[in-house]
Amino acid sequence: MPETTEPRRTSGVLLHLTSLPSAYGIGDLGPEAVRFGEFLALSGQSRWQMLPIGPTAASLGSSPYSSFSAFAGNTLCISPEILREDGLLSGKELAAYAMPVGPRVDFPAVERARAALLRQIFDRLLPAANGPEAGGGALENDPGFCAFRGDNAAWLPDFALFMALKEHFGGAAWTGWPTDIRDRRETALCRYGETLHREITFHQFCQWLFFRQWGRLKWELAKLDIELVGDVPIYVTHDSADVWANRRLFKLDDAGQPLFVAGVPPDYFSKTGQRWGNPVFDWDAAQSDGFAWWIRRLRHNFGLFGTVRLDHFRGFCAYWEIDAAEKTAVHGRWEPSPGAAFFEALLAAHGSLPLIAEDLGVITPDVVALKERFGLPGMKVLQFAFGPHTATSPDAPHNHEQNCVVYTGTHDNNTTIGWFEAEADAAKRRVLNRYLGRAITAQNVNSELLRVALSSPARHAVIPAQDLLELGAEARMNTPGKAVGNWSWRAAEQGLRLQGLGRALAEKLRAACELYGRCEPATGAEPAMDATARAARDAAARADAPTAQ
Repeated sequence: MPETTEPRRTSGVLLHLTSLPSAYGIGDLGPEAVRFGEFLALSGQSRWQMLPIGPTAASLGSSPYSSFSAFAGNTLCISPEILREDGLLSGKELAAYAMPVGPRVDFPAVERARAALLRQIFDRLLPAANGPEAGGGALENDPGFCAFRGDNAAWLPDFALFMALKEHFGGAAWTGWPTDIRDRRETALCRYGETLHREITFHQFCQWLFFRQWGRLKWELAKLDIELVGDVPIYVTHDSADVWANRRLFKLDDAGQPLFVAGVPPDYFSKTGQRWGNPVFDWDAAQSDGFAWWIRRLRHNFGLFGTVRLDHFRGFCAYWEIDAAEKTAVHGRWEPSPGAAFFEALLAAHGSLPLIAEDLGVITPDVVALKERFGLPGMKVLQFAFGPHTATSPDAPHNHEQNCVVYTGTHDNNTTIGWFEAEADAAKRRVLNRYLGRAITAQNVNSELLRVALSSPARHAVIPAQDLLELGAEARMNTPGKAVGNWSWRAAEQGLRLQGLGRALAEKLRAACELYGRCEPATGAEPAMDATARAARDAAARADAPTAQ
């Protein structure tokens, strides 16, 4: 009989791109991202998990789960340092965009700085005189740019026009635009396409820069055997290019306003449930063309990431639908989703399902059956494991199946130390002490739960960077229901680089991963970037890129 190879046990780190150290106000796709990949490799990690990478806006709370597009990249994460390497900025210009280093991202300030930087480059490459009447400029004839526009024709034109229109109409939501363009009448699309040609090209150019840098980072990480893990929210923002360009896929009225919105019903944690406010899908309309938009969306993400976390997986079985006029989720109702038909179509189109099912919360048997039918790993969160129902809790380590991903916490949780200090009451602490067989304190809870995660039967373990760095509640990424201050945490440079604290942390983490079979024993050779390959890459990139004058 042929030998069968058991899937390897892995571990990784959850760190959003914007949280990386940077001298330019926000984490980006530049050198610090590669250095973090080197830290992961030395640590014995094989996965880097991120939050969604779509465009964010301070007007939407800077949440990666509220984006103007399900396909576009977040141009705030374009690396100024790589732009300098590519000859698009001078050293003096680069220095002018440096920002004070702090523990939090100042999103409005970063938005202003990145917009100015990208406009400066764009105006140099496509002077104002080179409008459509002048036949464009060198940029619009650039082979790489032309190829990018062709490869992304399914979403890029709509997104770029949407962003240009938002600026033209002073940031107004698309439902507040003049009726002809709100409803995408052909004459209006042509007229605004000509009038706003330059702005449309600008947004296409910014996306080209983002995805070109993304490709470089992915290539560098692949050399280190680091897989990127992404995150796809089930719902999209109402004020987005996706809803404006695909109205038939959503339950909207004639003016484009939602008839129903998404959320979850009341439960132990909330007497009124959660009213998220996103428009719900018209699944019959989506199924009528074989889920074409959804398949494009997920295949796009499969091209960016090795694996994708599918948020709110239970919504693919049934979803909580709330009348848009309702102020809470109390009077919603369950509506069926396509379930297996959707995943069968996706499997037929892509050939595999490299997904993680976010199956947290109250999960019904039909959701479990759907996940198991397609062999999708679910999620386990250790912070949910300890309490009166630990014996039967699916999050408790003794109940972990192999085909799952265990986390100490997620982006919506407190840090482990923050959880222990502020959320683990006396009863939970007693259970935790009994379960681990020792007295747990704020000084050892972090290392103990990290050990529990790595020793779990779960095939994959993911540790938030804040827990690796042993940080408290001040480093929490998101507090659901909190209006301000979310998503802005930044990692300290010394903790995630191969020097000082970073090296010691990497060696400690690798030793634990080796012990629990999540990485191969170290060979003694420090992972390092291939200097020759990097030089060749940079030379090729410079040859491909238009240069600053």
